[in-house]
Amino acid sequence: MNLADELARLQRLTTVQLRDRYADVFGEPTGAGNKAWLIKRIAWRLQALAEGDLSQRARQRAQELANDADLRLSPPKTTPTHADASQPAPAAAAAADQRLPPPGAILNRLYKGKLLQVTILAKGFAFEGAVYRSLSAVAKAITGSHCNGFLFFRCGTTNQEATP
Repeated sequence: MNLADELARLQRLTTVQLRDRYADVFGEPTGAGNKAWLIKRIAWRLQALAEGDLSQRARQRAQELANDADLRLSPPKTTPTHADASQPAPAAAAAADQRLPPPGAILNRLYKGKLLQVTILAKGFAFEGAVYRSLSAVAKAITGSHCNGFLFFRCGTTNQEATP
């Protein structure tokens, strides 16, 4: 049968008929129900049978390339090779947040009739004997739910209360 006629006939078959044809061509059944995929796979196999498959040499080379390939699911993390003076270090950028007073200052906040005091440290925030990494963590410890620490303590606004 002419290959072009056979490929045209595949388009008119139902999914069940395509699955039967797949089993005939590949020698094993399939659980696939996607008509377009079945047509492509059967057409590929029919063409390979009619015109010849890859040579043994080409198969070996493809296998060698696959074995030598490094599989990488995510791009490598880039590390700077030299210090760039125009880019501040991450810790320096966090410490230089303009919304916060300098380390050593105390933020005061009246919450549910209680005066809360948070001391700003060089790395973190001290509240009731514990050190927290962020103002949001302090606010969560106080309120029991997540909220923005800068908003909770009114940092960066004109009515902020901080004592040096």
